[in-house]
Amino acid sequence: MLKRLFIQNYAIIDEVEIELSNGFSAITGETGAGKSILMGALGLILGERADSSVLSQKEKKLVVEGVFDTGTDQRVHQFLLAHELENEQELVLRREINPQGKSRAFINDSPVNLGQLQQISSLLVDLHQQFDTLQLGQEDFQREVLDALAGQFSLVEEYRLSYDQWVQARTLLQSYVDQKSSSDARAEYNKFQWEELEAAAFRTGELEELEAELKLLTHTEEVQQVFTRITSFLTEGEEPALAQLKSFLQSLAEFREMHEAFPPL
Repeated sequence: MLKRLFIQNYAIIDEVEIELSNGFSAITGETGAGKSILMGALGLILGERADSSVLSQKEKKLVVEGVFDTGTDQRVHQFLLAHELENEQELVLRREINPQGKSRAFINDSPVNLGQLQQISSLLVDLHQQFDTLQLGQEDFQREVLDALAGQFSLVEEYRLSYDQWVQARTLLQSYVDQKSSSDARAEYNKFQWEELEAAAFRTGELEELEAELKLLTHTEEVQQVFTRITSFLTEGEEPALAQLKSFLQSLAEFREMHEAFPPL
């Protein structure tokens, strides 16, 4: 049973605390009095989704807290035990939404995910609304009714926990499969690179030779120009030979530094 509802910074509500007595309670009022706002706030601790648009003051966080008397409801106590949550007769559900829209949920001050909040709140609150009869045709609802009539809530919860463990194990297995696949792909690529290196049959000192060859090829045009000038001088040259020879020797000496194929001058 819901004993107390505390709402802070929700829609048009700055802060309100409602104490509910044993037995039947009714919230009445004309259209626009705020009944739907109370239901909306209650929906937050039932696990409904929301964002920062419901904040009354955008710079402050929203807080909705409900205090329930669980009495001897074994379903609730089994849920708390199964999830290692504080197990007392008085149960506190709280939902917070910060100005950035991030939501946090708590059961007895312990942080939980939204799914866990929805599970336990479904054991505490039944909402009867228009068109609820449509649920009669839904398989999930039919299964819940059957479980309720059979009184097998502990077995259902045990199954849910086992299923969650199976999902986690399957996810972990898939991650291992993906890792192995990635490792195999890397191994195959490394093998390919190794075979390429072996096929290249590199020699000791070959890198230096290739670098020298590249340097020479980079200056091919300059080398060609020097030899063209030498050929022209030898066939048609009329300038003083000594000056030209010194110029040619200097140019060839520079090329000698580039590649050992040039003989010493």
